[in-house]
Amino acid sequence: EVQLVESGGGLVQPGGSLRLSCAASGFSFSSYAMSWVRQAPGKGLEWVSDMTTGSSSTRYTDSVKGRFTISRDNAKNTLYLQMSSLKPEDTAVYYCALGDADNWRRFNSWGQGTRVTVSS
Repeated sequence: EVQLVESGGGLVQPGGSLRLSCAASGFSFSSYAMSWVRQAPGKGLEWVSDMTTGSSSTRYTDSVKGRFTISRDNAKNTLYLQMSSLKPEDTAVYYCALGDADNWRRFNSWGQGTRVTVSS
């Protein structure tokens, strides 16, 4: 059974930073591309970033380019999202998801999420 457990969210002021983590289990983590997706209040799920299995390629949605960095540690079965220069519009519940930008919805596997609130 796929299990994804996100952590690291919280309240942060605009311009601040947070590092999200996602502990994965129940599948061969190193064999799958992984994504971060988010859901802002009152909105649908939005893909944010993905990383290939060997960490050789990353992609970001335009609104977070240059501010967010995705990474993974296959030895620890963990996915990370370093978020910097946070803006109020980054406020959302963040989920890690199995798959990349093109197929994460088809995998239909993500965790319970971690809430990020950017506010002064």
